[in-house]
Amino acid sequence: MGVQITVRGVAEARHPAERALVRLEAVVEGTDRADVRDRAAALQEPLAGHLRDLAALGAVDTWSSDQVTVHGSRPWVGDRRSEEVVHTASVQLRAEFVDFERMNGFLDHWAGVAGVEVLPIEWDLGVRSRRVLEAEVRKAAVDDAVTKAQTYADAVRRGRVVALQLADPGMLDGRGDAVVVGAVTHRLDAGADRSGLALVPEDVVVRVEVDARFQAD
Repeated sequence: MGVQITVRGVAEARHPAERALVRLEAVVEGTDRADVRDRAAALQEPLAGHLRDLAALGAVDTWSSDQVTVHGSRPWVGDRRSEEVVHTASVQLRAEFVDFERMNGFLDHWAGVAGVEVLPIEWDLGVRSRRVLEAEVRKAAVDDAVTKAQTYADAVRRGRVVALQLADPGMLDGRGDAVVVGAVTHRLDAGADRSGLALVPEDVVVRVEVDARFQAD
């Protein structure tokens, strides 16, 4: 009588980052709603112009900018709310950079402008590179599952294993748990001084898990 063996194969690979998703937020506060909105728009215009120029140079693949939003609130002063309304205007810009050197110059400039915040950067691969790498890692995850299953079969003096089922994690038992495919790690390193930012992307990690059931006679 044969024995069934269920295992999880895991594999991952690293690849240098090819793209960087940069997000910036311009925030302005004040008691005059119109003035606050105008100052936020005054920050948005040169930011968007800079991104248009970089896109024309091929350093930016895509970019977008939100409309300026304004909201008011009465902040707490001690144990009571202020009677004066403080208005906050904000706008976000997003850009996908493919030229990291020009990106460094862009961020070095805007990180030093009052009211502009540089949000965490996300590093990624191009679409073609990701597809190729994920295909390679999926195969490696299946190979890992086969190796594990054969090790178990050898331990109980069984023959060569034959695959019965392959599935994304959790789907063999019908639960359909989350699939871990294409997970990305990223790091932002900046120079301690203001002489210039030096952003160093960590390699993008693509990780695949696969559940597999085998039969060994």
